[in-house]
This record gives sequence, C-alpha cells and structure tokens, in this order.
Amino acid sequence: MRYRKTNRAFTWFKKLAWLAVPTIAVGGLFYPPLGLAVLLIMLALITISLFRGKYWCGNFCPHGSMFDVLLMRISAVLKIPPIFRSPALKWGFFGFFMVMFGVRLGIGVTALGDRPVLDRLGEVFVRQYLIFPTLAGLALAIFLNPRTWCTICPMGTMQEIVYRAGKRLGVPETIDSKLTWTDPARCTKCGNCSRVCPMQLHPYRALEQGDTDAFHQACIRCSTCVEHCPGHALTGARGSSTRDG
Repeated sequence: MRYRKTNRAFTWFKKLAWLAVPTIAVGGLFYPPLGLAVLLIMLALITISLFRGKYWCGNFCPHGSMFDVLLMRISAVLKIPPIFRSPALKWGFFGFFMVMFGVRLGIGVTALGDRPVLDRLGEVFVRQYLIFPTLAGLALAIFLNPRTWCTICPMGTMQEIVYRAGKRLGVPETIDSKLTWTDPARCTKCGNCSRVCPMQLHPYRALEQGDTDAFHQACIRCSTCVEHCPGHALTGARGSSTRDG
C-alpha cells in the first residue's frame, strides 16, 4: 500500500503545539526548569487517557504536531517496519525507558552541589525529552514515517495501560470518542482511510471481517481518516464498542 502525505492538523492547537518541542528540548538546555513542563504534559496525557485512550497523541501531543505539521513535508512516508509493532519491542523499550528515567531522576535529586533542586530535576526531564522523542523521533520521521516513534513511545504505552485500567474501573463509555461507522454501506473499500492513517491502521478491513466497529486499540483519534473518507463512512462517534484487533 502506498501511503499519502496529507493534512492531519484540523485545529489551531495542533498546528502550533510543535512550538513546545524546541522550547523545552532546546530552551531547557539553557534554563533547566523548563523541563518541568514535561511533568504537566505527563499529568495531562494520563488524565485524558483514562477516558479517551490515546486521544492526546492525535490531538495535543507537541511531538505529534511536529511529526504531522513539519516533518510530514520531508518524510519518506514509508511503511512502518513490523518490528516497531512488536509487543516485545514496545514493552521492552517501555521498561528500559522507565528504569533509566527512574535512575536519572534519583541521581538528579540526590546529586551533591549547591544547584537548585528545580534545576537538577528540570535537567533530567530535558534530557529525556531531547534524546528520545525529539532526536530519535525526528530521525525515524524523516527516514521512515512521521509517526514511527509513536508506535513505541513510552508515553503512548502508558496511555494504553491507563485506558485499559479505566475500562476495568467502569469509566463511562459515553465519555470516549472512538472511530466507528456512520453507515457501513457507504464504505467502498477504497483503502483511503489506511493510506492517510498516521498509525497505518486499516479501518476498512474491519468491515471486510464483518466487524461493525472500526476502532483499533492503537488509534490516536486524530480524525484524519474521517476527514479524508470520500464516502463519509466514518465518524468519531462516542460510546461505540472497542476491539483490540
């Protein structure tokens, strides 16, 4: 399948959210407390994920904005290699990232010296923010696909964990916003939804398999497939059932 470069930013916030990346990743090198903004980002995405899964990734994430708004223009837009969808890689990297982050955080808090604690803590967050999602994500976006990093992003994995916990705790389905069909009969199986999907999912295949729900656990709810469906067969309606296919 040939993937398309297309508009993925439908709100002013997503068009400008990427500005937070250089502010934190680069500005934080000169003023470390800027790194503490990452804490606010983590709190926000965890809270939202309890009700809407990876909604943050598709609508508010600064790196997601950078990938979709800026790097899309120069990306190769290739198929994301299967290894990046491997559960072993995703969970292994999540464990590695969290352990390394914990170690660095501990060192930053207990480091000797007369530097302010906020500076030391900020440095920890700045380094994590700069090295992984910014530099690694940038390279993957240019040479493979804009959202390659998002398949193994530890924050995305954390959102999946929190979302599943929310479902078990009985968080109301009506709060969620999932991809579903307006009318399955409108789908012509043209595959356009797959060609424009940032995560390279295949909503139309759900219909081929007799599934009346197009939702996938990895969906970031960005509405790209909805906006670009020629038959207007898809919607981000609330309260639809889920599947992990």
